[in-house]
Amino acid sequence: MDAGDCGEASILAGMFRALRPFFPLGLLVCAVPALVSAQVTDSAAGGQQPATSEAPTPGGGQATGSPHAIQLDAQHRPITAGGFVKSGPVVFEDASEKAGLTHWTHTMGTPDKHYLVETKGSGVCLLDYDHDGWLDIYVVNGSTFAALDGKAAPPHAALFHNNHDGTFTEVAQKAGVTNDRWGTGCSVADYDNDGWPDLYVSNWGQNRLYHNNHDGTFTDMAEKAGVTVGGWSTGTTWGDYDGDGRLDLFVAGYVHFDREHPPQSSEGGTVNAYCTFRGEAVACGPRGLKGEPDHLFHNNGDGTFTDVSEKAGVADKAGYYGLGAVFADINNDGKLDLLVGNDSTPNYLYINKGDGTFDDVSYASGFAVNEAGQETASMGIAVGDYENNGMLDVFDTAFSDSYKPLYHNEGDANMTDISYHIGLGEITVPFLSWGDAFMDYDNDGWKDLLMDNGHVYPEADKYNWGTSWKERPMLFHNVDGKRFENVPAVEGTGLAVVMAGRGMAVGDLFNRGKLDAVINVMDGHPVLLKNVNADTNHWLEMQLVGGPKSPRDAVGATVYVTANGMKQREDVLSGGSYLSSNDQRVHFGLGAAAKVDDIEVHWPSGAVEHFTLPNVDSIVTLKEGASKAATK
Repeated sequence: MDAGDCGEASILAGMFRALRPFFPLGLLVCAVPALVSAQVTDSAAGGQQPATSEAPTPGGGQATGSPHAIQLDAQHRPITAGGFVKSGPVVFEDASEKAGLTHWTHTMGTPDKHYLVETKGSGVCLLDYDHDGWLDIYVVNGSTFAALDGKAAPPHAALFHNNHDGTFTEVAQKAGVTNDRWGTGCSVADYDNDGWPDLYVSNWGQNRLYHNNHDGTFTDMAEKAGVTVGGWSTGTTWGDYDGDGRLDLFVAGYVHFDREHPPQSSEGGTVNAYCTFRGEAVACGPRGLKGEPDHLFHNNGDGTFTDVSEKAGVADKAGYYGLGAVFADINNDGKLDLLVGNDSTPNYLYINKGDGTFDDVSYASGFAVNEAGQETASMGIAVGDYENNGMLDVFDTAFSDSYKPLYHNEGDANMTDISYHIGLGEITVPFLSWGDAFMDYDNDGWKDLLMDNGHVYPEADKYNWGTSWKERPMLFHNVDGKRFENVPAVEGTGLAVVMAGRGMAVGDLFNRGKLDAVINVMDGHPVLLKNVNADTNHWLEMQLVGGPKSPRDAVGATVYVTANGMKQREDVLSGGSYLSSNDQRVHFGLGAAAKVDDIEVHWPSGAVEHFTLPNVDSIVTLKEGASKAATK
C-alpha cells in the first residue's frame, strides 16, 4: 500500500497538527482518532481495526499494511534473504566468531513459536561495566517453559568482557548477571550516581536491577528498590524527568500473557481470527489480548523508587502494547520527553510539563500513527538529528507489509512522517524490522540509519509471502540530510548476514572511532557487525560526567559540535532501539575537518558550557564545571 492511498486521514491529521497552537490540546487528541479510525485496517485478519482510546476491538493479528507484490532476487529468494551484490562498498564484516561470541546461544521457547511470548526476542546493552575504558556487551536471553517448570536448566544471559584485542570473554556467571528468567530487554544507567554503570533487565515475570559493585560483579536490588513489576515488561529507559539530579526509570508493559489459559489458534474446529496472518494459522495476538500497563518509577535517592505512573500521566490507561521506549528532549525545552512505540496500537509521545507530569500529545503531534493514518506494529525507536538542524527526528521500525516511518521534527513537538519522500518507503516494506539506530558509519558528519530484521512467524518460510524467517539487516546512507540511499549488501559481508534479528545496540567497541553494531539473534548467536568502512574521515567521541545537580553519567545531556562547516547534535540516552541500550559516549564524524571549532554541552542540570580541544580522532572526557576536556 502506498502512503498516498489513505490520503484523507493523512490530510485531516495534518490539518489538526497545523492548527494545534490554536485549539485546546484535548480537542485535538479526541478529534484525530475519530478522523483516522475508518482508515486503520488490519489486513492480517482481513477486517477493520479502528483506532480508539480503549484497548483494541476484535480484529486479531498484527497491525500491518496490505499484502504487497512479492519481490524475489535473481536466485528466486525473497528479497529479505537475498538481493546481494557481487561487489560494492564494504561497510561491515561479520566478526562474531572472531570475537568469540558464537559459543553462546539465545533461546526463547520452541522453534515452532506457537505462542506470542516465544516470538519477540531480546535486547542487547553496551556498557563499560569494569571501568577499563572499553565497551563490554550484555546480551539478554529468553527461556523455555521447561526451565520455568524446573525441568531444564534456565538459559543464561551473557556478559562479554572486552579483552582489548578484538575478542571477548563471557563472564555473566562470575559477574552475577545471568538473569535466569524469561528475559526481554535491558538498559544502562548509573541510578545511584556512584560513577559506575548499573543494568536493568526486563522480563516476562519479575525484572532485575543489577547494581554495579565496582569489582566486576553485580547485585540484584530490584526487590529492595521496588522495581520488579511482574507481568511482561519490554522496553525500558532512564531519564531525570523532574530535574532533581537522579535518574528515574520507565518500564513499558506489553501483553498480559496467561500461561495457564493461553489463546488457541482454533477452538472447536473454528479458526481464531486473532491467530492468523494472510489466512494461515500463526501465534495468537497481540490484538485480542489484554495489554500490560506502563510504569514510571521516581528515584527517591536512597536506593528505592516510587511508582508515579498515574500521577505523571504515563500509566497507559488504554492498555496498548508497549515495546520500544526512550526519554529524549523532543521540543528542545531542556526537559526530557517520553516516546513509547506500541505494537499494533497508537504510539505515545508525552511532553514533559516541568511539574512532574506529562502531556499526551500522541495524536496532536503526529507520532501516534503513520502518514496513512494507520497504527503500526512499532518495535524499535531511534532518535537522532539526521538533518543537522538541532532537532531530534524519530525512526520507528514496524511489521512486514508496512513501510517504516521516519517522523521529521517540525519543531514544537510536531512530527511529520516523510519516509516515502526521503527514500525509506517502498524499499522497507517486505522487511519485519526491530532494532534501529541513527549512526554515522562513515564519519562524514551526517547520521546514517541501520536496522536489523527478522520475522515473528516461522511459517514465513513455508508460505509464499515474499518474506522469510531470517532476514538481512539494512543500512541507509544519509545524503546531506536530504535523502537516504540503500547501501547494497555485498556477498560475504556483514550486511549479507541472514538472521532472525531482534535487539540491536551500536557503539565503538574497539575504540577506533568507528561505530559497530551488536544484534541479539532469536535462537542464535549474537552477530557483531564490525565497521570496516574505508573512509579516512576524522572523528571525536566524548564521555560525559555530570556535576552535583546532574545525573553522574549525564544521561539527558545534549552536545553540539561545530566543525567542517556544520553543527551536529548528539544526546546521551539510555534505552531505545528495540529493548536495547547504545554506547553512551557521544560520537561525531567530522569529515575532513582536522579541528573542532566549538563544543557546546547542555547538561541535565540546565547549565551550558563550551569546551575546546587540542586535537581530534580521540576519545575524551568532559566533566560538568571543568574548563577543558581531558584526553584519555
